[in-house]
Amino acid sequence: MYLFKSFARPVAVIFLFIGLIRPFHTAAFEFFPSNEDILTYRKSWNPLSNGPILLTAVDINPKGQFHSQYFVFSEIGHQMFDNKLTTHLNDSSIHLTAVEPLLTLGYGLTDHIEFDAAFTGLYFDSSQATTAGNRTSTSAVGLGDTALYLKYRPIIQDPNSWRPSITMYNQLGLPTSDWAGTRPIPGGFSPLGKLPATSFGALTLTEGVLFRKNLQPFRFSGGGFYTYAVPGHAGGTTTYQGDIVNTRFIAEYIVNEERGFGLNLEFVTVHGIPGRLDGHPTTVTPSSFNLFGVEPAVQYKFGSLVGAAGVLFTIGGQNDIAAIYPNISLYYYWDKHGTGVMR
Repeated sequence: MYLFKSFARPVAVIFLFIGLIRPFHTAAFEFFPSNEDILTYRKSWNPLSNGPILLTAVDINPKGQFHSQYFVFSEIGHQMFDNKLTTHLNDSSIHLTAVEPLLTLGYGLTDHIEFDAAFTGLYFDSSQATTAGNRTSTSAVGLGDTALYLKYRPIIQDPNSWRPSITMYNQLGLPTSDWAGTRPIPGGFSPLGKLPATSFGALTLTEGVLFRKNLQPFRFSGGGFYTYAVPGHAGGTTTYQGDIVNTRFIAEYIVNEERGFGLNLEFVTVHGIPGRLDGHPTTVTPSSFNLFGVEPAVQYKFGSLVGAAGVLFTIGGQNDIAAIYPNISLYYYWDKHGTGVMR
């Protein structure tokens, strides 16, 4: 019952938001895109390639198509941003190196809805400064958290106008790291990656809105996400974390269509806000944080397998670690006919 009450308010807000963004003129935008709109889009310019590393795909799998995507996200950070929004850095009391492998599996339930599951692992090695001026080391390896999410695309882009694809994102984050007894990572977050950043080991609900537009030879995509965490427990005390806002914006330049060769510039922000949708005061210190980053990346196609690699650099923040994030992505599509259809 408490879980239901915890999710009731954020879910109500999300449904209100969905209602507000629904188009008023269904002649221009259909809540369920027509087969004609889908076919028109699939025949338009959209070469097979990896796409963004730091954002889930906006357009969804056709009905019956399956894809798998494997990532390795990593983080190396020794410095910290001050308790104000700044680019100034100080040596962090915690030095952290972490690696998170992530496997996503996606399936087109219909031409409008896709179901995905994301499974993660975690390795980290950290050292923390002591009052004596020494450093103590800690390392761990284990199961990470799991994400189950649905993507629903009410609007599909029109190649003959400025209309983009719009997709609703609904994610349930399961604290499988906590269930498996994985030691919490210092700082409370796994390396930034494809999915919205959420607190490690927390039961969470994330809602988001994504967009995508192809303008040959460029593709633009992005999204905003809001995450609410169910109250947790630490040392016999109930903890209340602030809600989290993630944003992403990606620009792709396709250099060679046949080889799936493209250059990406990916922008990321993460904001911990000092409040919760359920109205309960937060108990976690610091009560808020911010992080801004940019990742140059390159993508390439190897037959039916497409891949990408990039490095995310933090360029500003508040109460958060300044780090670099080397990332790798591999993508594979297939359907019942043996060949993938671009989404």
